[in-house]
Amino acid sequence: MSNIYANSYAIVFVFLCLGVLLPVGALTLGRWLRPHVPSEAKETIYESGNNPFHDSRIQFQVRYYLFALLFVIFDVETVFFYPWAVVYDQLGLFALVEMVLFITLLALGLIYAWKKKVLRWM
Repeated sequence: MSNIYANSYAIVFVFLCLGVLLPVGALTLGRWLRPHVPSEAKETIYESGNNPFHDSRIQFQVRYYLFALLFVIFDVETVFFYPWAVVYDQLGLFALVEMVLFITLLALGLIYAWKKKVLRWM
């Protein structure tokens, strides 16, 4: 019985070593093989060779972030529709009620965002 446990720990140890050695080896090999020719133009903020003429930090309106966040939320939530639709016949009435509740909450969130004018691009 102890041989089985020792074998399990050996497998975990081998995978742990591989998980550490492979990335370290790849990064080390990449450092040795890549060309390294530093120049003054490459060390500027922009590698295009143009001198920066103002601060590189630009303020964006919050509405762009909200628009992107709403897109991600509704895009990810629609992923839940596919498994439900595939096994719709076997789920029964309880799953139908749950999905109607889920769609209602999504619709309420969309209506709230519409009322707050978050969906206006400009």
